[in-house]
Amino acid sequence: MMLVGGIEAGGTKIVYGTAEVDGKEIHILERKEMPTDESSAVIDKLNLYFKEKEITSLGLASFGPLELNKNSSDYGMVMGTPKKGWDQVPFGAALKEYLHIPVEIDTDVNAAAMAEVVYGAGKGSESLVYITVGTGIGMGLWVNGAPVHGLLHPEAGHMGIVRHEKDHFAGICPFHVDKFGQSFCLEGVAAGPAIEKRWGRPGKELSENAAVWEMEADYLAQGIANLILVISPEKIILGGGVMHQKELFPLIHLKVQDKLGGYIHRKEILTDIDSYIVPPELGDNAGIMGAFLLAQKRI
Repeated sequence: MMLVGGIEAGGTKIVYGTAEVDGKEIHILERKEMPTDESSAVIDKLNLYFKEKEITSLGLASFGPLELNKNSSDYGMVMGTPKKGWDQVPFGAALKEYLHIPVEIDTDVNAAAMAEVVYGAGKGSESLVYITVGTGIGMGLWVNGAPVHGLLHPEAGHMGIVRHEKDHFAGICPFHVDKFGQSFCLEGVAAGPAIEKRWGRPGKELSENAAVWEMEADYLAQGIANLILVISPEKIILGGGVMHQKELFPLIHLKVQDKLGGYIHRKEILTDIDSYIVPPELGDNAGIMGAFLLAQKRI
């Protein structure tokens, strides 16, 4: 058995820890959390923790945008993020140079998608979309046994959407703003901070407000319907803190069916959509399990 480390770096918190790898099996030994504070403090704490553990390899599953081209000198760098103190931070290099071990890197959502394919709700799927709705909105894409990177990596959280007719909130995305000063991307209107700023309270305190979740479901269903039309995935998994609001799933199911209008003539859409668009089977451990799978690649 080999000892590996894993990091799931999200917009609000960092999940990190160690696991034993025994063949294809991964057994979590320790799981810890800390806030996603200023980058140097976070990296220093992670380096000290993993140095003491004497791990063989490390998997880094991070928020982005992230440089994933292994031929680039910027491999593992966080780029163009609105996250204060993290733009142009060489996250992967800072870990590798201190620990002197192999570090395998991918996005947090690609890692979560991989974990769900291997251990969770996506078992047996050749194509899968994992969407996290939390501090931001990210998408991981798994096709034919591998995560999709392409030119950079999927950033479907920033796809354009049609504003809800009752939504007069400006939005939170600084990158995608129309001439009237309103966000027109999914993350700008549907991420957790957008819910809180629009309604004056965090989503977890608004569970009884039907208008909140009708609007949220409408925005998410727009994005999901577009992904179904473009990618045609065999399974869609919705994770992240906002999706803990269980009323969202039935609303999203109905709205996705409505927006597709019967055009995709498959039972997964027409009659079995509650088994097609699902929560992560691994729950909040999908990302860190994906990080351990990344580390496993470098043993």
